[in-house]
Amino acid sequence: MALARIMAILGGLVLTVLILLTVVSVFGRTLNGILHWEWLEAIAPGGTKALLDLGVGPVLGDFELVEAGIAFTIFAFLPLTQITASHATVDVFTAILPVTANRVLIAFWEVIFAIAMVIIAWRLYDGMLGKMRYNETTFLLQFPVWWAYAASFGAAVVAAVVTVYTALVRLIELVRDRAILPDHGGAGH
Repeated sequence: MALARIMAILGGLVLTVLILLTVVSVFGRTLNGILHWEWLEAIAPGGTKALLDLGVGPVLGDFELVEAGIAFTIFAFLPLTQITASHATVDVFTAILPVTANRVLIAFWEVIFAIAMVIIAWRLYDGMLGKMRYNETTFLLQFPVWWAYAASFGAAVVAAVVTVYTALVRLIELVRDRAILPDHGGAGH
């Protein structure tokens, strides 16, 4: 639980920075457009030119940073969502099933999700090695693409560890016929 919470906090911090970056970039892009209005340039040509010369405009490479950061944040939030069973669920059919049947279904999907997370982490690692091998960089900022892969891979490894843990706990719950982890904590529909 502590590891999942730490990852969620890191994800929240990165997401906050990405939100602020996007706000600054949109504000700069809007202000840059306003400073190019003909009537404003006619009224205050020196003022608009001075602001534009300062570099008022969108943040260079904002979409590259957001793309890299969002991938990390998604993987950073998964461990907490998984361990608290906060994924959205649709239980129209399963609500009428006995507790044991629901435990079987929950354990089954936990195992499937754990396998999927391990595969995703492995493929991110493989992709990161490829990006490192070919020295691929982003178009505008020219930072190595493997950095984003490394951050996402690290978060995916933590998510994989937590999903494997929850899958094992769900299997133990099934064998012992008692709940250890919450079976729902989020948005049920």
